[in-house]
Amino acid sequence: MDRSSAGISGQYARSGNDDNQPNDHASSSRRGRHRHASVKQWDITPRTTPKRNEFYHSTVACPSQYLLRRSVNPAQNFNDLTKQEIMAGLVIKSDRFGHHYDGRDHGLYASTIKKYTSASNRPLNRAEQSQLMRLLQNFAATRSWNWRSLTTTLHSFTSAGVFTLHKPIDARVKLTQANVLSTLFDAIIFNCNQKPEARDIDAQGIANLLWAMAKLVDNGHESTPAFNEAVAALLHHVNAQKDQFNARDIANLLWAMAKLIDNRQESTPELNEAVAALLPHVNAQRASFKPQGIANLLWAMAKLVDNGQESTPELNEAVAALLPLVSLQKYQLNTHGIANLLWAIAKLVDNGLKRTPGLKEALAALLPLLNAQKNRLTAQGIANLLWAMAKLVDNGLERTPGFKEAVAALLPLVNAQKDQFIPQGIANLLWAMTKLVDNGQDQTPELKEAVAALLPHVNSQKACFKPQEIANLLWTMAKLVDNGQEQTPGLKEAVVALLPLVNAQKDQFTAQGIVNLLWAMAKLVDNGQKSTPELNEAVSALLPQVNAQRATFKPQDITNLLWAMTKLLDNGQEQTPALNEAVAMLLPHVNAQKDQFTPQHIANLLWAMAKLVDNGQEWTPDFKAALAALLPHVSAQKANFKPQGIANLLWAMAKLGELVDLNVVTSTFKSLVHKISENPQFSQQDMFMSLWGVMVCCARLSLVPNANKNNVLEKHLDDLFTRLKNTPPDNAKDQRVIAMAASWLGRPCPIVPHYQTTISKPQSDFRNQLQSCMPSLKIEEEKSLNSLPPVDLLLPDHNMVIEIQGPFHYVSNDFKTRNGSTLLKIALLQKSGFEVIEIPINTLWSPDSIKRCIDQIKTRIPPPPKGHGSESFNNPE
Repeated sequence: MDRSSAGISGQYARSGNDDNQPNDHASSSRRGRHRHASVKQWDITPRTTPKRNEFYHSTVACPSQYLLRRSVNPAQNFNDLTKQEIMAGLVIKSDRFGHHYDGRDHGLYASTIKKYTSASNRPLNRAEQSQLMRLLQNFAATRSWNWRSLTTTLHSFTSAGVFTLHKPIDARVKLTQANVLSTLFDAIIFNCNQKPEARDIDAQGIANLLWAMAKLVDNGHESTPAFNEAVAALLHHVNAQKDQFNARDIANLLWAMAKLIDNRQESTPELNEAVAALLPHVNAQRASFKPQGIANLLWAMAKLVDNGQESTPELNEAVAALLPLVSLQKYQLNTHGIANLLWAIAKLVDNGLKRTPGLKEALAALLPLLNAQKNRLTAQGIANLLWAMAKLVDNGLERTPGFKEAVAALLPLVNAQKDQFIPQGIANLLWAMTKLVDNGQDQTPELKEAVAALLPHVNSQKACFKPQEIANLLWTMAKLVDNGQEQTPGLKEAVVALLPLVNAQKDQFTAQGIVNLLWAMAKLVDNGQKSTPELNEAVSALLPQVNAQRATFKPQDITNLLWAMTKLLDNGQEQTPALNEAVAMLLPHVNAQKDQFTPQHIANLLWAMAKLVDNGQEWTPDFKAALAALLPHVSAQKANFKPQGIANLLWAMAKLGELVDLNVVTSTFKSLVHKISENPQFSQQDMFMSLWGVMVCCARLSLVPNANKNNVLEKHLDDLFTRLKNTPPDNAKDQRVIAMAASWLGRPCPIVPHYQTTISKPQSDFRNQLQSCMPSLKIEEEKSLNSLPPVDLLLPDHNMVIEIQGPFHYVSNDFKTRNGSTLLKIALLQKSGFEVIEIPINTLWSPDSIKRCIDQIKTRIPPPPKGHGSESFNNPE
């Protein structure tokens, strides 16, 4: 048979380079690229002797028959193929023979169009397609057509680009396409449903048709009911003829089914059965697969798994059978195949494929090829490859010298092709570079240039970004800044461009997208981003979605959401009812999923809960249950906490004060605090948090009569203070921590902290009444003693301090359970020789209760108290 009439030049069908999102959604490359595929067509030159189920043809020659027998070459005028007399001849033939006509001449005509595009090495352009559509208005398949005519027609037209949807879409062209396809689908369904003796369905035809139908949806055609019915009818025959497919058919079929599912085709039982029927044949025919077939098969299996296909033993065996072939045939792979293979391996690993020796060998074989073929990469190929590399390291792949060289080879190409990337490519590239940096990639000049080259395109293409891309981009910006990227004008403009899109598309974000967006906005604000109206509107738009999607959040999502909302509050975000509702909806899930949290999750959750309490979070039963659920896991996972996690834990447990049992606090601190001294990786911020936490623990012990004062904790307190005192902090909060630690340890204070003072009305009223009852009593207000935080009222002649304790001194509304800051202040004052009297503000609401408080103070003056202690007038008699 003449090779030019072999339909697809004997090559395998190529899947598109897929741009893949961080949340694991991949969509396909599809538009405007002519690809030869591996679907073999029959030679359908008319025979003189009919076979079974074939019909006799007229012996009368007509212009259409003459044209169809001519050879086709690239220089041939397309006008010769679209003359009205050709279609007239086809219509006459169809009408003349009626239900005896088998569609052969129509198939010949479709094959001629395909030969024209093959010779031209491109699909039909928009003008040619429009010209052809005028002819095809009278082109209709019928149920009398035989199997070969149907398969040849649909495959040839699809491969030639007859059904491509050029944008902007021409309504006339689209209508003609729909009509032609409708008749083809009806005839296919009819043929598939005939009794076996009345049909001539074969394996190659099934593969050709499913390939063509996958191409249709991949090119933007809707999955109409007729389309779905035709697919279902064909899938039934895949299982029935599974032993008849050759290696090329198997590759095309699995590619087609992966494409169908990736374009939202329902994963029906018939489709699952077809996949299951084919997978064992991958292993059986592995020696027959060519390089492109190997790439397409691994791509297809990665796509299937990524779209919910179960990783069955058969699928895993098929992957295991193919991976060694990558290394064996590496030098025969083209650029497109290399990109698809690396993408597929990254996707499979991301979906749980073990990093076997076979997988590592395949990667080691592919990576050096990138440098050699880098100049042939398209923009989409570059995006896919960097995405794949980032996914691989994010899943634990070692950054070998070969890996680093491959990344280094790709980065300059981003800048070189910056104007060629589609919106999805921009989002994937920025995500990939961020992930690489997050996993140890140096921020080289090339990487910074690549990022800088892409950022302006975020603004220029903002209208084209999908919800997932918006979420990924804002996550990327936040991560880049968090990893030290300078907040350049380009980055700020990109953030400003994206924020309004969050509100506009708020109902379309997935659960993962909502998590990423809130986390990103919290990170940006924490790194200096201003709380603009656009940012506040974006946060407000997302918070109700937390409630709507609460059932789908995973443990890490719950952690990130509570962390994000806490960070936003901590940076001045208004504590709206929507935010409170979102927190309230998440807390029960902490208890429900308590056994699934990692050490980092536990540390972040406890930090968030302590911060929420510090910002006035109501002490609800769900909050109590969440805290009670987490605390036992601190001790159970104590060996697995990282430096920052330890600092967060110590700070959180200290901040929660008397809410956490003292024995639990002491045992936890003993098990964790020694790691601070042993680990030089603790940042200055981590050490300040730990210093404050240890100090609160020591304070709590000192306030309990006859408690065993822990010398080990005091030693670690001294060690942390020594490490920090020589590097004075530049913020007021840490300066105060140093001053308090110096006071506790009896050391000279290296700095003099500044405290802001405010006098509350209850404090002022109580002072006035106390003074009126005891006119000679010397009273000072807001006095800082020994560089400690100012006291409310000081009676200097009696070494007595009176603290009017408002709601923020407690971790609940009972005015009994004190927080860590309050406990530390009281203990420091006592350690400095002052007697402390605490008066909860709820005891000052009536004149009688105020009088009782003053009467009790009178009993303390004179004579001065012999010992020092803290007394609370919580329930004055």
